[in-house]
Amino acid sequence: MSVSQAPPKAVVLGSMRIPFLALVPACVVTGVATAVRSGLPIYWLDVVLAFVGALATHISVNALNEYDDFKSGLDFKTERTPFSGGSGVLPPDKARYALGTGLAGLAVAVIVGLVFILKWGWAILPLGLIGILTIVLYTRWLTRSVFLCLIAPGFGFGICMVMGTHFVLTGTYGWSPFFASLVPFFLVSNLLLLNQFPDEHADRDVGRHHLIIAHGREAGVRVYGLFLALTYLSIVAGVLLRALPWTALLGVVTLAMAIPLYKGVTKRYENIPELIPHLGQNVVLTLATPVLMAIGIFLAGIVG
Repeated sequence: MSVSQAPPKAVVLGSMRIPFLALVPACVVTGVATAVRSGLPIYWLDVVLAFVGALATHISVNALNEYDDFKSGLDFKTERTPFSGGSGVLPPDKARYALGTGLAGLAVAVIVGLVFILKWGWAILPLGLIGILTIVLYTRWLTRSVFLCLIAPGFGFGICMVMGTHFVLTGTYGWSPFFASLVPFFLVSNLLLLNQFPDEHADRDVGRHHLIIAHGREAGVRVYGLFLALTYLSIVAGVLLRALPWTALLGVVTLAMAIPLYKGVTKRYENIPELIPHLGQNVVLTLATPVLMAIGIFLAGIVG
């Protein structure tokens, strides 16, 4: 079946970018771990609702990005890889389904947010507003700014999703969820940064202005290495400052993957076909590190 013949269901599911949604449980479980660690009572219905809200935000940003990439013509310029920003599933007469999916996801996220505002008050509103603005502004505006394009993905998945999950479960903020949120902050920012390498020329053609376009691939590799280092320093600092239990150091185990990954990126960043396997390894690293850290936090209540 050709793309132009794709049924609406295929367009909706394709625009959700389902394989990419694995980031949501990795980030939500981190917030759940710090919430459980707080010792406050946790209601598992709230956990489910927090997950639904987080999943809706990711579906929304994926689908809206899909729609905007189609409208800008980026989909027709991109030499597609498994890690490209758009799936290329949109036939011209069905692009509205991606837009509808994105808006529906945004509506669900807003409804979930309102439920938790009714429960805990307005303290969750700043994170919620930042999350909504990131979803709505990301593709058309934030990708035109070197700095905002770099940090927006990590801020959405790290600060907003991890600290937001912790808050809606406990009604409080704290240093524990803050330090835990820095791990997906740096890793998810790195994930999008590295995925921009294959799309550099297409992104430039449609007016994007991210780090790779503005300062070159070598600068991108340096920032990638810096963010990797800050990922693990965040865990260690959290433990040393007693914001995280020592068992959270389980997340540092992935350093054994991160070091050869960084070395491979530094050698192959100019050769996209050879770089592609490292993009896959980077996805594994981005998912495994916060999950292992979260497991470590959960284990703290057992091992003391």
